[in-house]
Amino acid sequence: MNTAALKPVTKSDLTSRQLKSNTSARCSYNRMIAARQTFSLQARRCVALGLFVGISVLAADILPPIFAPPEPPGMKQLFNGKDLTGWDGDPRLWSVRNGAIHGETTPESPAKGNTFLILKGQTFADFDLRLSFRCSSNNNSGVQYRSRHVTEGNPPNNWVVHGYQHEIRNEINLPNVTGFIYDEGGKRGRMCLAGEKATWENGKKNVTGTLIDQESFKKLFKLDDWNDVVIVARGNHIQHFLNGRLIMDFTDNDPQLALKEGIIAFQLHAGKPMWAEFKNIRISE
Repeated sequence: MNTAALKPVTKSDLTSRQLKSNTSARCSYNRMIAARQTFSLQARRCVALGLFVGISVLAADILPPIFAPPEPPGMKQLFNGKDLTGWDGDPRLWSVRNGAIHGETTPESPAKGNTFLILKGQTFADFDLRLSFRCSSNNNSGVQYRSRHVTEGNPPNNWVVHGYQHEIRNEINLPNVTGFIYDEGGKRGRMCLAGEKATWENGKKNVTGTLIDQESFKKLFKLDDWNDVVIVARGNHIQHFLNGRLIMDFTDNDPQLALKEGIIAFQLHAGKPMWAEFKNIRISE
């Protein structure tokens, strides 16, 4: 028998063992706190990147395709296909060619600031507007709606228009493409980009979903060809459709800046020489 195993335990032995136990416990506790702090830091980083389990970046979620509603019966034609009766713009820049409205700037006939072809004597509030367009790629154009003809002050030409604009471009790389809504002459710039579903409130945009990505837009848009546009405006809710598919969905909840009614017009942008054409222009209220 090992007599050492029967040796009495002294007070000093107990104290030594307790100190060792306490030291071990403190080390374990410190390691646990350090691990928690490391995990917390990593978790915060992951959340910031939208990578943590259960966290997703909503704007990156592609919504199922939404298609344009059927064309309403009895839509009103806004262009007769022959001349510019009912429209007003710079006669140097606007004409009719092959059944389409043709706007063009050249080095010899530049635009003096952004200039517009304005539909005369008609304003629209809620509507379904449909048309086809094509344009050059060296500048941009636009379709104005719920807009106003600016005559006060000292405008750069006689056909200045401010208001909502459906951007027109001959490009396929987001975000500089056809379909975003622009605050022409206003303070908000590009209010909602092509591909976005968003609201505007409390002075800023809130994106709630993505309607189309880069590859799908590239397939949808017809470069150097005619493209079809549908603009649906109901109250403060605006939708832009391109070739039958919803590409922008915007709700303007700004109580002062949201536009309710106005004129329709087409833009020629100042700067580089360009051309744009519009045809089959029709509307239903």
